[in-house]
Amino acid sequence: MFYSSHKFESLLAVCSFFTMFVHKDCLRRVIWTHCRRMGNLTSSSTGGLSSTACVQLVQEMVSQNCVVIFSKTTCPYCKMAKNVFNEIGANYKVIELDQHNDGKRLQEALAQLTGVRTVPRVFVNGSCIGGGSDTKQLHQQGKLLPLIERCSPCCVTEGSGSGHFEPSK
Repeated sequence: MFYSSHKFESLLAVCSFFTMFVHKDCLRRVIWTHCRRMGNLTSSSTGGLSSTACVQLVQEMVSQNCVVIFSKTTCPYCKMAKNVFNEIGANYKVIELDQHNDGKRLQEALAQLTGVRTVPRVFVNGSCIGGGSDTKQLHQQGKLLPLIERCSPCCVTEGSGSGHFEPSK
């Protein structure tokens, strides 16, 4: 009796799962739900900024600062990007997504705006130049400094650069 009941419940669960695929965007929802439970994509649904507000915040940061790095404190590629700007003595704004209350939502907004979810996402003079490797490559090719010098006012200073941390809200 137990075996057949268990088998029936399993069959019912499988049927329910496949029924979800009849509806539009449900595969994305299933994957999204799984990732949310794993803590990979979204923060809790209570409080915080909406998706639209996160997109607006990213756009404001990018438009108000010559160099913006959306980063995570433990990411080696993020450190690579910051080191490049320190080497050339450029001021930059850093938003550490892993220390920001809306960091996961901001990362989703970055993915929406740039088509890439990975960090760092480096913006110079309003345009995304890519990640850590892209930033380093542009610098090695001599193309990064001219992009920074186009900023008004220019953010290259004497000495080393300084990362400005965006505090958690």
